[in-house]
Amino acid sequence: MARPVQYNTNNKPIEAPIALAKGPEGFAGEGFFATKLNDVVGLARKNSIWPLPFATSCCGIEFMALMASHYDLARFGSERVSFSPRQCDLLMVMGTIAKKMAPIVKQVYLQMAEPRWVLAMGACASSGGIFDSYAVLQGIDQIIPVDVYVPGCPPRPEAVLDGFMKVQDLVGKESLRRRNSERYKDLMNSYGIE
Repeated sequence: MARPVQYNTNNKPIEAPIALAKGPEGFAGEGFFATKLNDVVGLARKNSIWPLPFATSCCGIEFMALMASHYDLARFGSERVSFSPRQCDLLMVMGTIAKKMAPIVKQVYLQMAEPRWVLAMGACASSGGIFDSYAVLQGIDQIIPVDVYVPGCPPRPEAVLDGFMKVQDLVGKESLRRRNSERYKDLMNSYGIE
C-alpha cells in the first residue's frame, strides 16, 4: 500500500511578484541597454565568485554547513568551490594558522590570479583567537592582505554569508584599474609581494 502524501499538496499562488536584482545604471531603449564596462564586469564578477577554502579547524565545519542545502552558498553564485588556486577568486582562510603554515598560505595566495580577494573567517584566522602562543600566527593579515573579517569562534553560517555579501559588494564596486594603481602596488610591496 502506498504512503499517503500529506505535505505540499496545495498549490498556492505566488503572493508577491518575484523581485529581480537591480542592474547597473545605464540607458535603456527598445532592444538595447548601454552602461559602463566597469559596471558590467563588476556585476559579472560579484555574481560568479569561486571560493578556495583553506580550512584547518572548527571553522571548516561551519563552512561545510554553509555549503550544505540549508544555507547554500551556491545561491550567491559560488556553486563551484575549487581547490586549485589558479581557478579561484576568493581565498577563505578558516581556523588556526600555525607559523609553519604561513608560507603555504602565502604561496596559495600568490598562485591565485588577479583579481583576488581574501576573507578571514573566525577569531583564529583574524587575530590568532585564544591561541596566544609562539606557534600560532596572530592573524593572517601579517602575511597577506585581508579584505573582509568574519568574527566569531566559530562564526555562524549567517555571519559568513554576511561576510561573503560584503566581499560581493567590494567586487562589484571595484574599478578595473584599481589593481594597477600605485596605492595597490604599495600595499602589495608592504607584504613583500610584487
